[in-house]
Amino acid sequence: MANRREYEIAFVGLKPGLHEFVYDIDDKFFKSYQPQDFSNCRAKVRLKLDKNPSFLMLKFEVGGTVSLTCDRCGNALSKDLWDDFEVLVKMVENPAEMNEEEEDPDVYYISRTESHIDVAGWIYEFINLSIPLQRMCSEQEMGGPQCNNEVLAMLKKLNAEDKSSENPIWKGLDKFRNN
Repeated sequence: MANRREYEIAFVGLKPGLHEFVYDIDDKFFKSYQPQDFSNCRAKVRLKLDKNPSFLMLKFEVGGTVSLTCDRCGNALSKDLWDDFEVLVKMVENPAEMNEEEEDPDVYYISRTESHIDVAGWIYEFINLSIPLQRMCSEQEMGGPQCNNEVLAMLKKLNAEDKSSENPIWKGLDKFRNN
């Protein structure tokens, strides 16, 4: 496992108030995790930590780009990452028990005796959550030079076959569609 200490924040030494940390994330960051379905990650994660006596408020701002495979044509495309996430870290006496009972995923408990907090897991999670679920070329790009036109032609052909082989049992239901 790579040296992950750069993602640990020694919050005990910080004065109360707002502190900012910036992390440049690339593909090396994901080596210690499972294989990803994206590549060429160029992300910048800006973390704003608001330290208070009994809790830490963490605000993650994720930006950058990743290379994905288009769900429609199968070619590579670049997608922008952009999202904000907040995590409330509370300092308590029994963090393991509190974390088991907590239903809100944006609240995390640590022991009052902790001095460091590791943000690598949250960075990993938030980058993955920033990636769009639908990974397709935009309508303007569809059929353009970066699209795989052979796959698009095959999809049109399959779509036409589906329409021609409609089940006659449903034919009478079309008249109710516009009512």
